[in-house]
Amino acid sequence: MIILASNSIIRKTMLENAGVQVTTYPARVDEESIRASLIAENSKARDIADCLADAKAQKVSSKVSGWVLGADQVLDFGGQTFSKPESQQDLASQLEQLSGNDHDLYSAAVIYKDGAAIWRFVGVARMSMRILSKEFIASYVEDQFEAVQSSVGGYHIEGAGAQLFSKIQGDYFSVLGLPLLNILDFLRVQGELKQ
Repeated sequence: MIILASNSIIRKTMLENAGVQVTTYPARVDEESIRASLIAENSKARDIADCLADAKAQKVSSKVSGWVLGADQVLDFGGQTFSKPESQQDLASQLEQLSGNDHDLYSAAVIYKDGAAIWRFVGVARMSMRILSKEFIASYVEDQFEAVQSSVGGYHIEGAGAQLFSKIQGDYFSVLGLPLLNILDFLRVQGELKQ
């Protein structure tokens, strides 16, 4: 059994589909404040993802016993970090910037047990976005905003977001927001899953 320090349906479903018993316990942390502080310190996107995942796991682990998983994902575009789009205009602007370019998705996972950090991993995927026409962006934003507004970068590659890309390099699960294979390896070593 693992406790996911989040309400993320996607992350919970990925763990369940892989045969992991999971329950959720949302972490009440001020993600935007942590992110803004780290950006002000010129922290790298990888470190921002790791710190956010750690903050979530630590918060929940201070309240419950057992394995607690915190996770977060950060998009890095040439040193600029992107957050979840706050409006349709914000999504359109992000897609215009990313169009025809590469960006990296960092997916961090941190596992705590009884208040102590036990394990951490940050996966990365390189995303090559095709050149998008203004018409395509407008149509995509109108059709997809509601579904993708809670996703960094404003896309789900398992859905219509696949149309945005010409190439993806890296772990599929990390693109979805959780370095699942690495987490499964850790749980096997700990005896939580069969070898």
